[in-house]
Amino acid sequence: MIVRQFLTFSAIGVAGFAVDTATLYTALQLGAGLYTGRLASYLVAATTTWALNRRYTFSDRRTHRPAREWARFLAANSLGGVVNYGTYAALVASLPLVAAHPWLGVAAGSLAGLAANFTLSRRLVFTGSG
Repeated sequence: MIVRQFLTFSAIGVAGFAVDTATLYTALQLGAGLYTGRLASYLVAATTTWALNRRYTFSDRRTHRPAREWARFLAANSLGGVVNYGTYAALVASLPLVAAHPWLGVAAGSLAGLAANFTLSRRLVFTGSG
């Protein structure tokens, strides 16, 4: 069961990556910088992945209080989010290739935060209680 959950969580992470990247590029086109644009895109992607994981990965463990669960998802995944954003920011700041093509940093950050986000989501967010 945990392997299936991890694979589903990872597949949803790919969808989250697409949302994250599309939102970042939209924010950049609207005048946001590489860092503030990424904060906005991360929040949109995290909300998307929460909804999809609630529906597909942890459908048997979701709670009856979705707003509270969403807030717990954002809080619990903040560690993975820090790793994700830190990886992105370090690569954008140090590699001109990544600054020119920020999706590379988004991808690296997403992979860096994957294990932490899965573990924390499974143990602290989608508990089936509440």
